[in-house]
Amino acid sequence: MRAQRKQEAAKLRAEGEEQSLTIRAQAARDSTVLIAEAERDAQRLRGEGDADAARIYGKAGSADPSFYAFYRSLEAYRGSMTDGNGVIVLDKNDPFLQYRMNDR
Repeated sequence: MRAQRKQEAAKLRAEGEEQSLTIRAQAARDSTVLIAEAERDAQRLRGEGDADAARIYGKAGSADPSFYAFYRSLEAYRGSMTDGNGVIVLDKNDPFLQYRMNDR
């Protein structure tokens, strides 16, 4: 009787372990699929956003080329000084300085 109970308990434990492994494998598979789908969607959305940005920049550039050039130069300067410690040496004829002198 005792041996039969031990055998039954071992069988139930083995079945439980098998179910556990099956559930974990399915969860890992589902997780992988979900992450892959999310990454695919993110790439698509980034592409759409980049396309929209390019379209907007194109319109801005054709609407007012001089302002667009000024704006892009500001963006370039901003990008070069991201850490706050950037130093830029400019020629006195640099367009950026011309913009700054016209502000006064």
